[in-house]
Amino acid sequence: MAGKVFTVAQQKGGAGKTTLVAHLAIAWMQLGRSVATVDIDPQGSLTRWQAVRAEATGGQPGFTHVQITGWRTQTEVEKLARDHDIVLIDSPPHAQTEARIAVRAASLVLAPVQPSPMDLWAVQPTLDLAAQEKRRLLLVLNRVPPRARIADELIGRVRELVNPPAVDIAESQIGNRTAYAGTLLSGLSVTEAARKTQAAAEMQALAEEILRRAG
Repeated sequence: MAGKVFTVAQQKGGAGKTTLVAHLAIAWMQLGRSVATVDIDPQGSLTRWQAVRAEATGGQPGFTHVQITGWRTQTEVEKLARDHDIVLIDSPPHAQTEARIAVRAASLVLAPVQPSPMDLWAVQPTLDLAAQEKRRLLLVLNRVPPRARIADELIGRVRELVNPPAVDIAESQIGNRTAYAGTLLSGLSVTEAARKTQAAAEMQALAEEILRRAG
């Protein structure tokens, strides 16, 4: 049976796509899944992190990683899915063709959205793209600040975008925590370098929830 393919997509830059990909990859690896990551973002941030991780782990990052151009995505993902339980794609922002290819290849699309007006407005093209490609999409609330009135109001607005089963929202939220960026600097993840923190608990819960939703 082919592995599950998850594409992390968001047309707005700076939404935390690559950070989410890196931490989810390790969380799933720790759950005993064989994982492959695919970087089609021209910025190549995931690939740079993977190189840091490979050095930090003595050449044993724990997962397969490839960096490719968008037009090769479908073929490469199909090949990786034959040999891995999970294939995780980091798609580019502001690139309609490449993002469409990545969404089309997915079993489930993950769209990180911060509780801010700009992110709320910017997520609609990603929702439209998933709908056009007939792919289920899971909104992931990312960089959620400590409870504040404006955050609660914006989270409520995000929930208005939900239209199950095509679009849903993850129960697990990712907080606005420095540990997510800090651990990546050393090539690790929060579930490795900060295992007893709230950040690690959040990411592990999200990883498990996504697998349950994917079936």
